[in-house]
Amino acid sequence: MAVYQSHLKSLPLLGRGKVRDNYAVGDDRLLIVTTDRLSAFDVIMQEPIPDKGKVLNQMALYWFDVLGDIVPNHLTGIAPESVVSAEDREQVAGRSMVVKRLAPIMVEAVVRGYLIGSGWKDYQDSGKVCGIDLPAGLQMAQKLPQPIFTPAAKAEMGEHDENISFEDMSTRIGHLLASRIRDISIQLYLRASELAAAKGIIIADTKFEFGLDDNGVLHLMDEVLTADSSRFWPADQYRVGISPPSFDKQFVRDYLETVKGWNKTAPAPHLPDEVVLRTREKYVEALRRMTGKGLDGVPA
Repeated sequence: MAVYQSHLKSLPLLGRGKVRDNYAVGDDRLLIVTTDRLSAFDVIMQEPIPDKGKVLNQMALYWFDVLGDIVPNHLTGIAPESVVSAEDREQVAGRSMVVKRLAPIMVEAVVRGYLIGSGWKDYQDSGKVCGIDLPAGLQMAQKLPQPIFTPAAKAEMGEHDENISFEDMSTRIGHLLASRIRDISIQLYLRASELAAAKGIIIADTKFEFGLDDNGVLHLMDEVLTADSSRFWPADQYRVGISPPSFDKQFVRDYLETVKGWNKTAPAPHLPDEVVLRTREKYVEALRRMTGKGLDGVPA
């Protein structure tokens, strides 16, 4: 069964994001439940994508593990089923994690390795991406000479995140912290891209989120390198000059672009069953190809 919204009785609800529901576990930890909600163009769709939350949760756990030597992360190692009552365990199984409660840094750390999406539109208009000069004559989906860091200020629910310059980021959070986040983000992207390439997947771009603990130690948090926060392309179908097929919610975005009269604000139009099914298949395939395991955690 799909989980559009969790309803735990054994923990206090702190809030619901676009995809994740957050519950308090004492004063210093959180239980994050990754639902099957899907957000596109910053609007939450009315239909859930079955098992999507489990895919995102397992993908994030995989990347937290393999990138753990680069920067600390918010995982505690506590089993989610152990912090809820027996009647709530089914809701958290396979789609939750118990994490440290951190002070979030209100800037998304976006790394782009390829020219696509809003970056491609920006480049066509200005020859730049988020103010960063790029060589002339690049094509859609072309690999950039080196990955670029293009931060975005987090917006309120339902609003669009705002691309900002690195200088603006430095003004908001301090130059030293901004520089550390930039350098770590690029290091994470390069490591992940190398690992993904060995499995036939291109990571076109991604976003990371960070927080600080009570001692001011920087931690990687929220989700990491999932199909919601990244563009994954099958390497064998990649061609410069066209938008490659994706293992992410681009399938939903492409459908929504065909809906006449929708202005990309709530409420979202209904998704046909075929779009829901195809999107689920793409998420599950991304998990299988990246981690080598299926939804049940068994090698695929």
